[in-house]
Amino acid sequence: MNNQAIYYSVGALLYCPADNTSIASSIISQKFGTKFSLALCLEDTINDNFVAKAEDLLISSINDIYQSRQSADFFLPKIFIRVRNPEQIRVLSRRLGDSNELITGYIIPKFSPADADSFLDQIAELNGRPGAVKYAMPIYESPAIVNLGTRYDILYGLKEKLASVEPWILNIRVGGNDLSNLFGFRRESDESIHQISPLANIFSDIITVYGMDYVISGPVWEYYSGPQWEAGLRKEIKDDRLCGFIGKTVIHPGQIPVVNDACRVSEKNYTDALHILNWNTREDSLVSASPGGERMDEYKTHLNWARKTCFMAECYGTV
Repeated sequence: MNNQAIYYSVGALLYCPADNTSIASSIISQKFGTKFSLALCLEDTINDNFVAKAEDLLISSINDIYQSRQSADFFLPKIFIRVRNPEQIRVLSRRLGDSNELITGYIIPKFSPADADSFLDQIAELNGRPGAVKYAMPIYESPAIVNLGTRYDILYGLKEKLASVEPWILNIRVGGNDLSNLFGFRRESDESIHQISPLANIFSDIITVYGMDYVISGPVWEYYSGPQWEAGLRKEIKDDRLCGFIGKTVIHPGQIPVVNDACRVSEKNYTDALHILNWNTREDSLVSASPGGERMDEYKTHLNWARKTCFMAECYGTV
């Protein structure tokens, strides 16, 4: 189980096409607030014929942010680049020069046995150099994990590959839209993706294989306007958390405060978590009523939950 707050801190991950020419000014002016992470996408959001141009625009944006940081103090989100292939990691890292220090890590799309080794080799190479850690966030959205006949072997095989770079895997992410597309599914704003049984089963298997060792983030929520979008997002995040997901991929700035609010920890849970973490283990009994007298707290049974709860409270606060 990851035991540092950094792994829980990605939170609302705002996706943005890498060729967005206003992203640097938006970050510098703090247009999106001060509690989110940023993903600059070079993959699905970019036409295959315009990748080189998008790379140039991305580098220009990061350089602009870097230069502005030399003379101005503003919130800098965790910045990730969603690449298309392993070679892009090496090329971008070199081309960014000094501004590479602003990059928190790279998002690996459609993570599968076919390319896992090549991607992870690049991450290991980056972290073999002097400087800050560069994290990776693989996305489980490949058609390979749909096949029931091979799913478990693939999931456990990929986990074995991650073992050598485990400290650098900040989150594991799931591609709700890509997996939905394989079946021709699309949920409405009052429906949770966890109601779609084939996808819920895939998510459950990912949580079962990885959830004891990695933080796993919830899938993208498409709605940002119209009736019920916010209520639907809150409902799905509640389902996410119950099923073991932490954080959320978002596609509109208006979703950021909703995700941050929904990630906060209740005072009851926080109080119970502290009670468990501060337990006097020299006592005969390792079970007692919770501080509020509403439920049972048991040291051995609830310890991992308590640690996770306190990390979440540290990152998102309490309510």
